[in-house]
Amino acid sequence: MKRFIACMAMLTAFAAHAAEYNQVQLDKSAINFTYQQMGVKMDGKFKKFAAKLSFDPAKPSAAKAVFDVDLASIDTGSDESDQEVAGKAWFNTKAFPVARFVSGAVKSLGGNKYEVLGQLTIKGKTQEVVVPATFTAQGKGGVFDGAFVIRRGDFSIGEGAWAKFDILANDIQIKFRINASSH
Repeated sequence: MKRFIACMAMLTAFAAHAAEYNQVQLDKSAINFTYQQMGVKMDGKFKKFAAKLSFDPAKPSAAKAVFDVDLASIDTGSDESDQEVAGKAWFNTKAFPVARFVSGAVKSLGGNKYEVLGQLTIKGKTQEVVVPATFTAQGKGGVFDGAFVIRRGDFSIGEGAWAKFDILANDIQIKFRINASSH
């Protein structure tokens, strides 16, 4: 009987670990960013995004993710700044309303750490990015945390007088926390 109980416990643990996380809980998820303006660290976030996700910790190489970020939903902490960065010199949200990330290869680094290679498109320009992330199972759900750096010059974010990096730094750190469930 002890052997049967031990086998059932192992199967239950394996089944819980082998769940596919494919439902993003947008209300519990966030995409934030940090940048330097005149040497001062500034923070912001995007209030709206859509996501499609398929992740099984037992088969990370088969994982897929697509994120569409509504660039007009930017929150820099100032309505005036939000309107400015939606304009043509920055995100040009009338012509390019969405930034898109599409995952490619996903590599397990051991433990709960992963490396996601993907394509990031902003303002019609696509760059390959490497996104380090961790995944932590939590009951029937799980949380993906990560951060990576993009260079705004690579995507023409800040054109004309803003193309230089003396007032606003070139490096922008993107931070995310994505809550997902396995429904």
